[in-house]
Amino acid sequence: MDRNKDLIQLMGIGKSFKVAQRTAGLKQATKALFVRKHTVVEALKDISFSIGKGEIVGYIGPNGAGKSTTIKVMSGILVPDEGQCTVMGYIPWKDRTEYVKHIGVVFGQRSQLWWDVPVIDSFELLRDIYKIPDTMYKENLEMLTEMLDLESIVQTPVRQLSLGQRMRCEIAASLLHSPKLLFLDEPTIGLDAVSKLAVRNFIKRLNQEKGVTVILTTHDMSDIEALADRILMIGKGTLLYDGSLTELRTRFGTGRTLTVDYREHSEPIDIPNAARLEWTQVRAVYSFDTERVVLAELISHLSQFVEIVDVTVEAKAIDEIIVQLYEEHQI
Repeated sequence: MDRNKDLIQLMGIGKSFKVAQRTAGLKQATKALFVRKHTVVEALKDISFSIGKGEIVGYIGPNGAGKSTTIKVMSGILVPDEGQCTVMGYIPWKDRTEYVKHIGVVFGQRSQLWWDVPVIDSFELLRDIYKIPDTMYKENLEMLTEMLDLESIVQTPVRQLSLGQRMRCEIAASLLHSPKLLFLDEPTIGLDAVSKLAVRNFIKRLNQEKGVTVILTTHDMSDIEALADRILMIGKGTLLYDGSLTELRTRFGTGRTLTVDYREHSEPIDIPNAARLEWTQVRAVYSFDTERVVLAELISHLSQFVEIVDVTVEAKAIDEIIVQLYEEHQI
């Protein structure tokens, strides 16, 4: 990647919070009114990375890792204790008024739409807040209505929408002012399979056709696998991994599962360098490592004992690979 085209640069970002301590019981609660004890929690420790124009980056990590804190720093909501952050040449918390004209933010569990009014009224209010020119507003509204299939719901009050419908409207609301950068925090949380697919397809199309840079935080690894070209993983406030899914699979994903269907055979068969996970008279399941054994050798060995009907090979799920990475870093 050409780092001269970086849209975002974080260098040595640190952020701590003071958290009040108290123990259970009335006596301790009364004492806490007069004397408070605090502990300092380091949410971010020396976080540094760059993101280029047009990338879709998955920002992942367990709960409490520091993902939301990083997003809030990059969106200008929080001021870091140390380090530097520039986005499109702006310092987010210093240039906030001008900066927010160029970004969109969607929080899966928070709404920017007004609950009791039709969706279109919220859109028009956002048009006034962002001072969107009429021509741009009309063009974007038409495009977003078509791409997100909103025509039948824009006149409906937000409180009457399903979760999937509301999330599509939230994404549209964040894009009315043509931002160059989109922050998505758990955008598919709670959505059904159809709604998830619609949101994912829209994000990919937006990135490809409009060149919008997307930063996606989610616990749903299928979202990451479907969308992200690159993963940033954070744990205990520290950046643990920065690379592609392909690199991650190469590093942790050499395990495979082999399922073999065959004509009825009564005796279990063991294969060198493979673990037998299941066995019936017509099916067996083995696990093996591609670095230690060649698939063709396993099948050849089995074919000496059984008449093979069908073979299925599955790679390790991305969720398992991420768990391995967590375990390696003890988080």
